[in-house]
Amino acid sequence: MAHAMIHTGALDLAVLEVLTAERKKALSAREWKFRIAGFGYGIKEEGEQRIVTQLRNGSELGVLPAGIC
Repeated sequence: MAHAMIHTGALDLAVLEVLTAERKKALSAREWKFRIAGFGYGIKEEGEQRIVTQLRNGSELGVLPAGIC
């Protein structure tokens, strides 16, 4: 059984740009999550933090900055 590494640092700039561009296009947070799923990304909420994950394997990519979602 493989375990995903927890990465609580900053996101890669390219990923962050995709997420912010798609958020600007979406009318709601729900639509935004659907749109980014098409790129293979998901959002996992842990307490106050929103962590960006890869849907393919569930690995955590980093913490989403507060102003995006």
